[in-house]
Amino acid sequence: MDQKTRNELLKLFESKLNQAMTLYLETCSRCGVCTKACHVHESMPHVKYIAAYRAEIVRRIYKRYFKKQGKLWSTLGESKGLTDMALEELYEAAYSCTGCRRCVVYCPFGIDTQMIMSIAKLLLVGANSEPEILTLLADTSITKGESLEVFKEGFLQGIKNLEAQVVEKWQIEAGVDAIPVDKEGADLLYVALAGAHSIIPAAAIFNAAGEDWTLSFFEAVNFGAFVGDPTKTKLILKRIIDEARRLKVKEVCICECGTAFRVMKQQSGDQPFKVSSITELHARYLKEGRIKLDKSRFKGTVTYHDPCQMARNAGIIDEPRYVLSHLTDDFRDMTPDPRYNWCCGGGGGLVALGEDTLDFRMKSSTVKVDQIKETGASILTTACENCHTQLSNLNDHYKMGVDVQFLSSMVADALVH
Repeated sequence: MDQKTRNELLKLFESKLNQAMTLYLETCSRCGVCTKACHVHESMPHVKYIAAYRAEIVRRIYKRYFKKQGKLWSTLGESKGLTDMALEELYEAAYSCTGCRRCVVYCPFGIDTQMIMSIAKLLLVGANSEPEILTLLADTSITKGESLEVFKEGFLQGIKNLEAQVVEKWQIEAGVDAIPVDKEGADLLYVALAGAHSIIPAAAIFNAAGEDWTLSFFEAVNFGAFVGDPTKTKLILKRIIDEARRLKVKEVCICECGTAFRVMKQQSGDQPFKVSSITELHARYLKEGRIKLDKSRFKGTVTYHDPCQMARNAGIIDEPRYVLSHLTDDFRDMTPDPRYNWCCGGGGGLVALGEDTLDFRMKSSTVKVDQIKETGASILTTACENCHTQLSNLNDHYKMGVDVQFLSSMVADALVH
């Protein structure tokens, strides 16, 4: 690595050194409590998968370039130079971590390993060493936001083609749009994922609840967050913020995508609208009597996987269980406290990398498989696209024999007219 590149990367590193980050980098006592917190380490017990070990790779670079001792005597202590080999170590650390933050719950100091890994990912982006597909997907999202008119006609036609399937689930009054789009003054803007599975059930539920809603032109997923590029994360987020402000909506509802919800909820700043997950809305509709569900629709034991980004990282824990109490009398939790639930193993962009990470995802998630099997459930539901994909992969790979469902699809299928 040449000195110019190293200096540029160190500037990126320094841009992350706020008070909280410095505390995380300075505090670790190597107590080892986090060792058994990571699903990867528990499934594949190698030292390199311990949360503190991942953080230590970043911490040693910090000691070399940002601490007095490292600057004066680089050969002393536990500092490490920023080299091409160091970038390889940062890659393995960052992309073997799903950002689930289970280690944070156990750490007596509350050290946020995911935040430390955000330094690793930013350095990889700066060195053009990040997974190329994630950057391409992020750039595509940004381009769509800048050139909406190019995509608009095709999008509207695609939505029109879905309306009959929405009406099949919930009959609406004649002349009413089954999937309203670009409706100014609507109470709710729904931001879906690309695909009918994210739009049809949600539309049916909104219509059943009598919601005044409109569908966003943009997909919810934020690939800028997956790849760890703050600039691209903000640009992708800005598309939705600008659309919500233009349409003057009161609320933005994010579909079943944990990262999209967390980014929108925690990084959009002060806005004239509130941000909710679709699971929160389902719980609200049930509490207000705006929808009713048929408990007899689903047979067998049901268990629920808490998406890390929604539950542990954003607090959506009680709402899905309230919804499930209206769907089944045979629900079994995977763990007494959902904050300690095992990650599915697909977060942090790993699912988006597809076949490239499939073998690692399967091997690193055996503790999750065991947890699911112990419930004895025949239906496994979740409220996140990444989790659904990963759990489906696990179901196929380990022959668990469960029916993997989106929670929103279960709600839509159980609607009572």
